[in-house]
Amino acid sequence: MTKLQETYKKEVVPALVKKFNYSSVMQAPKLEKVVINMGVNDVRENSKALENAMRDLSIITGQKPVATKAKKSIAGFKIREGQEIGCKVTLRADKMYDFVYKLFNVALPRVRDFKGLSPNSFDGRGNYSMGVKEQLIFPEIEYDKIDKLRGMDIIFVTTANTDEEAKELLALLGMPFAK
Repeated sequence: MTKLQETYKKEVVPALVKKFNYSSVMQAPKLEKVVINMGVNDVRENSKALENAMRDLSIITGQKPVATKAKKSIAGFKIREGQEIGCKVTLRADKMYDFVYKLFNVALPRVRDFKGLSPNSFDGRGNYSMGVKEQLIFPEIEYDKIDKLRGMDIIFVTTANTDEEAKELLALLGMPFAK
C-alpha cells in the first residue's frame, strides 16, 4: 500500500464523511483511474515521433502506452481515418496512486511560475482534466534523450457525484489548486 493510499484511508475518507454527512464510509468518493493522453502532431513527417512519445510516456507512468488512432479523416490537419496520432495510458490502483503522488509533490512544483491548478476544470460529473505543456517536469525524463517537447492531458476520474465532492477529494489528496 502506497503512502497516498494510507492517507486516503486514514485522513481523506473521514474528512469527506464529516463534510458531506455521508451515512457510510462507502459513500465517500474515491479516485477510480487516471488517464494520461499524449497527442503527437508531427507523426506524418517523423515516423519515430510516436515511438519516442510512447517511450517517454512509459518511463513516466511505468506502464506500456496504447497507440490512439484518428476516428475520422480531417483534411485541414492532413489526418486520415485509422492513422495513429497519439498514445494514452490508463492507470489504476497502486500505479495510479504512485503517479498522483509524484505529480502533486515532485512534477508540478518543478513547473516554472506555477501558481496552482485551475479549480474550474471539472466536467460536471466529478472528473478533473488538466494539461501539462512539457514532459520535462517529470524527474525520470532526461533532457538529452528527448527529441521534442510534448505536452499531455491528464484526466482524474472519480466516483464523486458532484464537482464539489471531487474538488474536496482531490484537494485532500494534495492537488495544488490555485487560490
